[in-house]
Amino acid sequence: MAAANGPETPRQKMINLMYIVLMAMLALNVSSDVLQGFSLVDESLNRSTSNSTTQNESLYDDFDFYMAKNPEKVKMWFDKAQHVKAISDSLFDFVDELKLRIVQEADGEDADMKNISNKEDLEAASFVMLSPRTGQGQRLFEGINHYKEEILGMITDTVQRRIISSNLSTEVPQRPTTLGKNWQEYIFENTPVAAAVTLLTKLQNDIRYAEGEVLHTLANNIDVGDLRVNQVNAYVIPNSQNIVRGGKFTADIILAAVDSTQRPSIYIGDKKLLEEQNGHYEAICNTTGEFTLSGYLELPQGDGSILRRDFSQPYTVVEPSATISATMMNVLYAGYDNPVSISVPGVPDQQIQASITNGNGTLKRVAEGFVAHPTKVGEDAVITVTANLEGRSQVMGEYAFRVRRLPDPTPFIEYTDDKGNTERYRGGTGFPKAYLMGTEGIVAAIDDGLLNIGFEVLGFETVFFDNMGNAVPEVSDGSKFSSRQRNLFRRLSRGKRFYISRVRAIGPDGVERLLPTSLEVIVN
Repeated sequence: MAAANGPETPRQKMINLMYIVLMAMLALNVSSDVLQGFSLVDESLNRSTSNSTTQNESLYDDFDFYMAKNPEKVKMWFDKAQHVKAISDSLFDFVDELKLRIVQEADGEDADMKNISNKEDLEAASFVMLSPRTGQGQRLFEGINHYKEEILGMITDTVQRRIISSNLSTEVPQRPTTLGKNWQEYIFENTPVAAAVTLLTKLQNDIRYAEGEVLHTLANNIDVGDLRVNQVNAYVIPNSQNIVRGGKFTADIILAAVDSTQRPSIYIGDKKLLEEQNGHYEAICNTTGEFTLSGYLELPQGDGSILRRDFSQPYTVVEPSATISATMMNVLYAGYDNPVSISVPGVPDQQIQASITNGNGTLKRVAEGFVAHPTKVGEDAVITVTANLEGRSQVMGEYAFRVRRLPDPTPFIEYTDDKGNTERYRGGTGFPKAYLMGTEGIVAAIDDGLLNIGFEVLGFETVFFDNMGNAVPEVSDGSKFSSRQRNLFRRLSRGKRFYISRVRAIGPDGVERLLPTSLEVIVN
């Protein structure tokens, strides 16, 4: 009735790779071409989902057939199969409803799912899924987890359990950009309509895949040897259905349920594979687009006749792609080591190389990723990414970053509080005199929640006012308070104030600057 559970299926490998490509596309600037790409991926996923649905319906028909022949033996597994169908259809239909609601939110009540006008709309998915009063994201989150729990309870094979659990995962990746977000916010917040619909279609595909694996497991629990008729079919098992241009398409072509003492003759088109190839087929892919590997197998029968089975396997060759993002910001700062994250979908980190190729600085690998050090303000830094694919170097993409001057830092008085914690006084509020007398000088840094870059203070002035209202400026000893400044501190009474101004500082970029801001200190 069904083949035993095994490693990840070719179809699932294809879906997983398409999903990785989809998430990489989301990380880039969304253009009209990219949005069209989502539509192509969505169409491919819908075709795959339709095929899975057809296969699952065939399994349900088998259950009906064997239930009619031997209800006493089959009933328990038949009832479980019907339950799987009910929960799968329920979640599948709910996802279908969400897709329609998102498209209608973008295009209006007369929206056409197959011809979305406002693919780039960033608000429709957020409104439908994340609206405080009517958002459906939490309901979908709970529905997926409940469905996954029930499905995994019926799967015994550890490989399939791991695959299904991964496909239906609602965990949020631990990245700086995802901190504080729940699953529905991570998936649907500011997501274009085209991407949201494609993500939901991918979920529907995963539902049908999980449904099919459970049906195969239930079928394996029935001794159907006396019920099943013998079947022989040809199958193609590709390493992937999505190939980077210049990469290699690899597939194993097998005949299922064949006598192990005989090997079939395999033809690709009209050309026969050599026997020593053992059904292993390879082809270099230099052109992008959709292709089909087709041919047939021939196997001699005991009566002298030849059994022939045709096969075909679609696959897609795509352009190389890579994801590059500055870890802390969307620009690079000249004269500073900017952390940069670089990845290529499906390629291990150790096989990725990158460099700044237009002469504006350097790029080097560190333990956490890469560090870009541009040198010219106002001139883009172009990062080129290459990857080692099957023993050869393949260019995966080029990306330009704007280079800006480091912003001016802010002056602080750094002190230790009563609990031993290091704090920074930013002015404008009361500052205990004991803390003031316990500090040596001031510091300056860019400290805005994204950056924390220290600067060296070269000098500054303090301005006091005497009883007549006259300003009394005093010059520091570098970054430290001078003895004259400290003497004036001792004379300050509660409520008195002074100002720290004309702060000169130099940053990691080597640029000396006079800070435009001053620090008001109010003695408490």
